[in-house]
Amino acid sequence: MARTGPKDQVDAFVGARIGLRRSALGLSQTALAQQLGISFQQVQKYETGQNRISASRLHRVATVLGTSVEAFFPPVPNASSDGEPEWTGLRHIIATSEGRSVAGAFPLIEDRQLRISIARIVRALAEAD
Repeated sequence: MARTGPKDQVDAFVGARIGLRRSALGLSQTALAQQLGISFQQVQKYETGQNRISASRLHRVATVLGTSVEAFFPPVPNASSDGEPEWTGLRHIIATSEGRSVAGAFPLIEDRQLRISIARIVRALAEAD
């Protein structure tokens, strides 16, 4: 479905989650597109939130990527201390290939204390700039 107005944050979030899941599975946009019967450009548009994805296509994406449709949606937004929805930061991390790589691999770290330590390091490095 083509978009006529500005990007919706939820559409962008859903697209970003599709891209993260696809990357985590080692699939290219072309490979996903072939399994869906669409062009890789359309996958790009979904992943950037440029185009909305229909419910039926999202169901097919979830099936191909081996996850639930719910996995692509943000939690019910709770305002963080700065007034932004808690999931808004996802847009920033997926803006670069390095961010997508980190975001895809981070949940695979089983040791919770190690994840906490890595998060502290990243925050400290970000604040140093």
